[in-house]
Amino acid sequence: MGSKWRKALSCLSVPRTADDSPPYAGRSSDAAMMSRSASPAASGGNFSMPKTPTPSSSGLLLPKHGTKSSKRTCAICLNNMKPGQGHAIFTAECSHSFHFHCIASNVKHGNQICPICRAEWKELPFHNPSDHSRERARVNTLGLARDDGWTTVFGHLPSPRADPNRHVSSNFYAAEPNVFDDDERVDNLPEITERGLLHKDDADGRPVRAIDVKTYPEVSAVSRLASHNNFTILIHLKVLTSRRNNFGVNEANLPPISQNSRAPVDLVTVLDTSGSMAGTKLALLKRAMGFVIQNLGPCDRLSVITFSSTAQRLFPLCRMTDTGRQEAIQAVNCLTSNGGTNIADGLRKGAKVMTDRKWKNPVGGMILLSDGQDTYNLSSQGGPHSRSEYQSLVPSTGLIIPVHAFGFGEDHDASLMHYISENSGGTFSFIEAEDVIQDAFAQCIGGLLSVVVQELQVEFECAHPRLQLGSIKAGSYKTSLMPDSRLGSIGVGDLYAEEERDFLVTVDIPVDASCEEMPLLKVKCIYSDPITKEWVTLEEANELKIQRPETTGDLVVSVEVDRQRNRFRAAEAMEEARSAAERGNLGNAVNILKSCREALLETVSAQSGDQLCAALAAELKEMQERMANQHVYESSGRAYVLSGLSSHMWQRATARGDSTNFTSLVQAYQTQSMVDMVTRSQTLCLGSSTPKPSARPARSQTMCLGSSSPQPSVRPALSFSARPQPR
Repeated sequence: MGSKWRKALSCLSVPRTADDSPPYAGRSSDAAMMSRSASPAASGGNFSMPKTPTPSSSGLLLPKHGTKSSKRTCAICLNNMKPGQGHAIFTAECSHSFHFHCIASNVKHGNQICPICRAEWKELPFHNPSDHSRERARVNTLGLARDDGWTTVFGHLPSPRADPNRHVSSNFYAAEPNVFDDDERVDNLPEITERGLLHKDDADGRPVRAIDVKTYPEVSAVSRLASHNNFTILIHLKVLTSRRNNFGVNEANLPPISQNSRAPVDLVTVLDTSGSMAGTKLALLKRAMGFVIQNLGPCDRLSVITFSSTAQRLFPLCRMTDTGRQEAIQAVNCLTSNGGTNIADGLRKGAKVMTDRKWKNPVGGMILLSDGQDTYNLSSQGGPHSRSEYQSLVPSTGLIIPVHAFGFGEDHDASLMHYISENSGGTFSFIEAEDVIQDAFAQCIGGLLSVVVQELQVEFECAHPRLQLGSIKAGSYKTSLMPDSRLGSIGVGDLYAEEERDFLVTVDIPVDASCEEMPLLKVKCIYSDPITKEWVTLEEANELKIQRPETTGDLVVSVEVDRQRNRFRAAEAMEEARSAAERGNLGNAVNILKSCREALLETVSAQSGDQLCAALAAELKEMQERMANQHVYESSGRAYVLSGLSSHMWQRATARGDSTNFTSLVQAYQTQSMVDMVTRSQTLCLGSSTPKPSARPARSQTMCLGSSSPQPSVRPALSFSARPQPR
């Protein structure tokens, strides 16, 4: 099946840029017609449709002509509908017209809604199968099959093998039920004696640990005749796994034990299809979704929500079997862009899919992508809104599902997207360059498809009776401290294979003339295995201790501890600078970042050549440049800073700006699963004669976070072809 998918994807292409297309400017024609149909003149009332921000200059330019000429333009392929060009024209009951072959492709799965005004049709165009081959033989000047429409970027896939157990195909484009409990049943995982993720030790039957825990003291000794307040201890976690990652397209050929060596995923994608997504943006989004669909396995389930003026569920949670992938591709292929931007409605519908589902896979996640401001639920546009306004947009559910938000282009609401991700336990990525959207999605699902532990709770306790805990620095993770200050905990949640987490805890060390060695901390981890649902407790047998001599002399500060201090220091400076910039004080914001950068370069870890410290300094410099003036800050600086904060506070990889080269500029916090998935993404569409090397850089190289000089683009703007997959 893998070879068939690669062959099918080899014909993917992206619409040509403005240089090769007719002149465009402003909003897309379908969005313009939407606005016109909702105007007071058209509706007979005073209703006014909210506007969607115009696309950034990096997108396609849109038509300068008005609504009159837009009547001669098909809202699906954006080509002329002049009589006599050899194409039948279909005029719907709502008076909107389209090429017959375009709208026939759009409604062949049962979609009965006008792409422009959302009117429900009673009479549908029917595309005669006997004419299909002749129609596909005619190719337009943009190089896309006429039957596919201008923004359709997927080739027609081979017919999937019949699945007698599947009964959900009728749900695609069907009317939405009141309760989304029509999700496809998940398969019961077969009994597996060894999963590679967590297995029984042959000797004593105890589970093999999936997490390695280490502790580091700030210094190795403290004089017994002196006290030391705010003594810093580093708790370092690393997820261990011996399993191999198996991604979607290859899983059908693997034995059951390999197919089930990872936890299946329920993924809901909430996608912006407003008018500003027209053209290249929508085409690249379709291509990125095609990649996601291709790389989900037959046990994973996917549901797609789209939103413009309102939200629509394209299909319920369905398993990505051969049939499921085919139907999902067909549904995504029919996406069109029009209307305003109702992010809140899309989120509500996505959350409803997750809360109403009858069956559940072990791992759940949502992907949210938008290129604009919410034009329906916020009081005004421009700049961040109040926390209460943002809070009203996020659906309240008893289920915590991480939302990984992607801000697309210059006009998205970065503050809202960051708020949504931060409050759900997800990450916020800033996609500045349109052509990296697929790589950004690839990095995200590379993590979701490699969850090793769930609901991880880290508990730590003072080992000496006279010690008390002071502060706990854990970034965005929730912390708790008991009233007696002797026991604390951090709620970490889900972790991917090979992910690492670093937390700083302080204690006050008292004078103790009788003590030559002092125990400081005991650490325990409790987590759930995502496949077996067994609870595992790992308690460190060895307590962290320091020496208590009478005199200590010159002590060397731990590089590990200093490195993490620098990370928290940089994140605090980013947040402080952002607050100053939001108040309009960009000069102060730049000075904050500059001072932090200079301080970092003087630290012990920087002097020892630590790569994370050097990368943090480079990222702070990049942020300074993105605060050069108000326009630069609002178009890219705010989103870049918020994405950086999301990454450092969760210690998880995010896409950031156009300086993020997924090949040579590998971000910190990336795991091998993410690197492999991004490599897979690039080998599918790069246009290069050889696949990108899949070897993972050394750890010192993975710390390149935000180089101040953008890397050269690695992706051609127009088309790509499939390459053999590295194994």
